[in-house]
Amino acid sequence: MRVLGVDPGLTRCGVGVVEGVPGRPCTLIAYYVVYTDPADDLSLRLLHLDRSLTDLVAEHQPESVAVERVFSQHNVRTVMGTAQASGIAVLAGARAGLPVQTYTPSEVKAAVTGSGQADKAQMTAMVTRLLRLAEPPKPADAADALALAICHVWRGGTRSKLAAAADRARRGGAR
Repeated sequence: MRVLGVDPGLTRCGVGVVEGVPGRPCTLIAYYVVYTDPADDLSLRLLHLDRSLTDLVAEHQPESVAVERVFSQHNVRTVMGTAQASGIAVLAGARAGLPVQTYTPSEVKAAVTGSGQADKAQMTAMVTRLLRLAEPPKPADAADALALAICHVWRGGTRSKLAAAADRARRGGAR
């Protein structure tokens, strides 16, 4: 399964692409950080992010997209930009006809490190180890995007199978 992971952010949006199957090490395909200038108009920043993510989906042809779920932060301005970037990421996947799954930061941390309380350094170290990289992906936004993609490969497949089974059971029960 090829997954494009997105760590949404309006100024820095991490993107990582991996391939793998549940229970096996993933393979790095690519990673990026899409930057927008805070001095630019919001509409231009969102448009740049949309075009960049659309291009990356077209280039890498993932089978699904994993996006970090926006969580409450104390800085409303920061959470608004992150939420807007998240919406653009979800839209890029949906526009391509791909399944899009969101994960909380603690879900990703637990999947990648075994602890939902892992810090940035632990996450980056595990991503580096799991993808067998010579050096850590930088900046941290890229490492976080790769962690999302790994999480989806390992957990998303199971979620999709459970959802499909539940859907079949509902349809079968309605007959």
